[in-house]
This record gives sequence, C-alpha cells and structure tokens, in this order.
Amino acid sequence: MRILILGAGATGGYFGGLLAKAGVDVTFLVRPKRREQLARDGLKIESPLGNFSTPVAAITQDELRGPFDVVILSAKAYGLAASIEAIRPAVGEATLVLPVLNGMKHLDDLDAAFGRKRVLGGTCHISVVLEDDGRIRHMSPFASLTQGARVPDQQESAARLHKELSRGGFEARHSDDVIGAMWEKWVLLATLAGSTCLMRASIGEIVRTDTGAQLISNMLDECAAVATASDHPPRSVALSIVRPTLTDPESQISASMLRDIQRGGQIEAEHIVGDLIRRGREHSVPTPLLEIAYVHLQAYQNRMKTAQVT
Repeated sequence: MRILILGAGATGGYFGGLLAKAGVDVTFLVRPKRREQLARDGLKIESPLGNFSTPVAAITQDELRGPFDVVILSAKAYGLAASIEAIRPAVGEATLVLPVLNGMKHLDDLDAAFGRKRVLGGTCHISVVLEDDGRIRHMSPFASLTQGARVPDQQESAARLHKELSRGGFEARHSDDVIGAMWEKWVLLATLAGSTCLMRASIGEIVRTDTGAQLISNMLDECAAVATASDHPPRSVALSIVRPTLTDPESQISASMLRDIQRGGQIEAEHIVGDLIRRGREHSVPTPLLEIAYVHLQAYQNRMKTAQVT
C-alpha cells in the first residue's frame, strides 16, 4: 500500500516517521527547503519512548506523479484549501484520503473536492511540536491514530490500511464509529482550547483558582450537549476519562492553539470553537462559555489582521 503524507510537520511527521522506520511505503510531500533538510538529516524524532532518526522518501509538488493508495492529511484547517489543491494529483479513482484534522467542518470541503466515497474519517491524540531545526518533539508517551470507513464501500480498504498503520508501533485504531470518535475528540479539544486560550494558562493553573475547575467542567458540558444534540453523544466512559484530565490541578497541558497564540501565529478558532457554537445554535443548545472564549479568539484574529495591514 503506497501512502502519501502531506507535509512532514509535527503530526504527519511523527506518525509517518514511525511508519517509514517500520518499512511501510511512505512518501512525504513537502516544500523544497524541508526536502533538502530531510535528505541531509533524515527525519528526527525525540520522544519519551525513544529518540531516533530515519531516512524517508520526500518529494516536492513538481515531482508528484500518479495516484497513491492513501493520502494522509494533517494540515491546519486554515490551510485546507491549499492542501486540497496540493494533493489533487495524488488522488485517483481508488485513492482514499485520510484527514486527521480537528472538528468536522473539513469533511464537507474534502467531500466536495474528491467525493464522499474517497474520504475516510480520522482523528488522532498526540502532543507533538516541530522545532525550528526540523526535529519533531513528542511531549508525552501517548500517541494514537484512529481511522475508519464513513461509507460501506470503504470498509475493506480501511481494514487494509489499519494493518499498515499497525506496523508503526503507535496505537492504531480501526473504528466502526469513526464519526463518534471524531466528535469525542472535538468535545475534548474545544474544551481544552476554549479554556486555556481564554485564560492564557495551563489546565492546572486554571484549576488552582477558586472556580476554575467548575468553569472547565461547565464548558465540557456545553460541548457534550452540542454533540448529543447532533446525534453523537460522547460515551460515558470517555467523559469519565476526559473530565478528570481537564480538572487536574497538577496538569501542565494546554491547547496547541494557545501555543500558536503565544508565538503570534494563525489559529483554528472557527474550525474548533466557532463551528461547535454554530451547531449548538442549530439545535437550540446554549453555549455561553464557548461564546466568551470565541470572542477572545476572534479578537486575537482581528488584532492579527490589523497588524498585517499596518
């Protein structure tokens, strides 16, 4: 099975690097500078599970030829349109596209571009960053990638893909309810991003205030209520894990969106928080805490736009 991964950034680079190390037929589609870096140094990963460097196959856009069996897409939501155009030459009649973006909004764009029958459902749980020197730093021992069929015709190919992903050594999950898994990740992430970005603090720092734990718990309830109204209620076992994680006074975790804000970068505010609010309104589900967080995120974005103009 020939797999193309768009980019060799934090998420795609981590999972793709482990697959390449295991001998899976993986090719990275990257920009020229990153291609030179990978050719010179290999793909370097630092992890609590062990550091390693591995040679990888990497090509640039002008070198992309013919369809692949699977294209893995881990782009940021604000770069989705450009990512779709970048991978078009790799998508043939039998190609499956596996997006591991956050939220659900991207599925509509990918379905419109390639057809629903070619787009799998997918999500991942990982804490990882790309350093300036090209190293990928895995910040916790946990890493999982979940994928599954959205339509019956995809089931056989999704099962074959699972066998390939399982060779990588990370936790590869083949879900019979991948949309439900995506919603559960979205509920977690919207709460994490909404709270830590609003307060510009880690979970532990928020929880150690007088009412911080209650605020986060209430925001989690809002997100879960939207998911439930959208016919994808989070499983009780999932919430029983998520709630203690998001109300741990010793936790140092924060959303990657907060790190993006701290470095003055673009953020996925609409995709992760705004779209959840919109779906809540469609079902008359109140989301007052999420709306406060979203105002904060939009104000940041407006400041960024003003700075770019001036």
